[in-house]
Amino acid sequence: MSSAILPADLGFFSTLASAGSLSAAARELGITTPAVSKHLALMESRAGVLLVNRSTRRMSLTPEGELYLEHARRILGEIDGMEELLGVSRATPRGLLRVNATLGFGRSHVAPLISRFVRKHPAVEVQLQLSVNPPAPSEDLFDVCVRFGAPPDSRVVARHIASNRRLLCASPAYLAARGMPKVPNDLARHNCIGIRQGEEAYGVWRLTSGRGRHARTESVKTRGSLATNDGEIAVNWALEGHGILMRAEWDINRYLRNGRLVQVLPQYFTPDADIYAVYPQRHQLAARVRAFVDFLALSFTQQMASGKA
Repeated sequence: MSSAILPADLGFFSTLASAGSLSAAARELGITTPAVSKHLALMESRAGVLLVNRSTRRMSLTPEGELYLEHARRILGEIDGMEELLGVSRATPRGLLRVNATLGFGRSHVAPLISRFVRKHPAVEVQLQLSVNPPAPSEDLFDVCVRFGAPPDSRVVARHIASNRRLLCASPAYLAARGMPKVPNDLARHNCIGIRQGEEAYGVWRLTSGRGRHARTESVKTRGSLATNDGEIAVNWALEGHGILMRAEWDINRYLRNGRLVQVLPQYFTPDADIYAVYPQRHQLAARVRAFVDFLALSFTQQMASGKA
């Protein structure tokens, strides 16, 4: 009696689900779109259930398809782990590594490091996807997510990669024209550049004075004529003198050093945005994941030590 599920189906279906369409999966697998469609139809025929809802523009998984994908990825992860325990792939990181990062930080910091990483580990194939709002780690769409802040999810591993403060800043020209704020409430009278990202309350900046039990946090409702969901655009607007910006120091440090931006209210603390590499627990034995996370940690440490952050 033939099996309803074949081992080769697991990797195929995981790739198909990640690709998001039959044509994209065909490109990734190096076969034709009709071949992908035929393989999927044979899988569904053997299983006796519909796994994918197809339309002319997109595809989506059925509830049975979601269940199939969950177990397929778990089994594939266990195979990776078994290979690691047996020492099969311990020496040479290899295989597909799916990485997610935020738009601006991913473009300016993660992508260049990936370029260096694949030169060092040519047996690893990396797919980088940049997102405005990073996916929940529990969705298991990626092998490694580079994100700001540790996720409150015990099902994933969150390794601290680098410290990263959020700072207030503005151009010297803007501050010369509008004046330097002295206290947080002064921000209400300034043009503040807004960034709509993640789940944080838009337009509310929290600044803290003091430390420990003497700490006091003030919430300021800001306003301004410019807002965007792209951090790089917001930084450029600040450089052009349009207003005050709150941004992670990794994105603005070079402009603070060369004087194109000036820190505002430096005596106040804003929420940290430390950098973490987040990955499912079942991936922590995979050589490609370990090698990439170690490479990130070392690279960011070297950048901080050299003052290039």
